[in-house]
Amino acid sequence: MTLFDLAFPLAAPFWALMIFAPKWRWTARIMTSPWVPLLPLVCYFGLVLPHLGEWGRAMLRPDLGVLQALLATPWGAGLVWAHLIAFDLFIARWMYFEGRAREISPWIVSPILALTIFLSPFGLVAFLVVRAVRIRSLA
Repeated sequence: MTLFDLAFPLAAPFWALMIFAPKWRWTARIMTSPWVPLLPLVCYFGLVLPHLGEWGRAMLRPDLGVLQALLATPWGAGLVWAHLIAFDLFIARWMYFEGRAREISPWIVSPILALTIFLSPFGLVAFLVVRAVRIRSLA
């Protein structure tokens, strides 16, 4: 199993807790840790450290051709995948707690979290719309 293959399985238990057991007391307890996205980030660091110079040069002077070439490598694609998994989880964690704080039903938040796994920008926008409606309804 490669680091690419490992990134999502390391994040999946956290997603499952937020989506399928949102009101279980252990879910909130576990998700409270700011270190939740750390597991998929381990994959990111494992992929980037051996190529830090190459990746750093590409990030300091972004060029579409150079970035395309790096992302076409197994380590480059894995690196971006682990990055996406970690940051999607970070965003989902915020959405989970914000939904709880705003008393948005898990019947609404859970499907949005599921959407966020596959299409995080759409999930985030959907959540922000629901959140805005909720805030207005409480005013």
